[in-house]
Amino acid sequence: MKAMPSLKNLYYLVNLYQQQNFNRAAKVCFVSQSTLSSGIQNLEEQLGHQLIERDHKSFMFTAIGEEVVQRARKVLTDVDDMVELVKNQGEPMTGEIRLGCIPTIAPFLLSRVVKQCQKAYPDLSLLLKEDTTERLLQALGKGELDLLILALPVDVSGYHSMKVGIDPFKMVVHKDLVSNMPEPLDYQAMPDESIFLLQAEHCITGHAVSACQLEDTAKVNPFAATSLHTLVQMVNSKLGTTFLPQMAIDAGILHDTELEVVTPPGDAPYRDIGLVWRQTTSRILTFRTLGQEIQSLLEQAK
Repeated sequence: MKAMPSLKNLYYLVNLYQQQNFNRAAKVCFVSQSTLSSGIQNLEEQLGHQLIERDHKSFMFTAIGEEVVQRARKVLTDVDDMVELVKNQGEPMTGEIRLGCIPTIAPFLLSRVVKQCQKAYPDLSLLLKEDTTERLLQALGKGELDLLILALPVDVSGYHSMKVGIDPFKMVVHKDLVSNMPEPLDYQAMPDESIFLLQAEHCITGHAVSACQLEDTAKVNPFAATSLHTLVQMVNSKLGTTFLPQMAIDAGILHDTELEVVTPPGDAPYRDIGLVWRQTTSRILTFRTLGQEIQSLLEQAK
């Protein structure tokens, strides 16, 4: 049987690629810099190809080195899934789940999810990460996360997904400006630059524009907020109006403000809340069970 690369050396290589620095990668791997360097050199000898071009000050990955990194990530992820499969055989709701969630959901849902899991599944540990949809999907693909809570629709081709609930959008406006709103409410009759939204990387912006049929971009203010809380403060200062997800309103984001909720016209705009995981995972039962718990939590909030 031919000599196979060690998982440890593949782990060193992947972390060096992620950190782009030998010292930082060694710290992540909890080894000395010389140990990490020797492990990667040993990997190059086993494979018979140079993976990294080095000089005394810098380094860069070769083309084949980058390809090996991508394949190594998949190998390490598959091994992790195999270990979890054996560890949790017959006990799906045990172990760790590295759970990612977007910022427009995390503050309003995750605490309830964690409390419910602590109560129902004390042997299950949720390790949480909040980030944008794009970055979370990248981390899922790299095996850095196991499961995501996202607002759908987004492109999740190559992954499995499970819808767990619907989150309606509501328009909010300062109480002193309610009388100035056109009746019946018509977006096209709104003043230019009067609607505030989040920055483009937050998927809720696309969802709001699509769901509320904001076809005239002149109505949208060029200022883009970084969070829903920032949007609330701007609208509370009588600068305009915005759209908020119902779960944020239910969680009290409008407390201590003078904002009123206005139901948008036409078909009720909404976003779907869903779970996303890799197709190769061995923990489908775990994720679907967790999805049912989240579905129950969202239904209770109605």
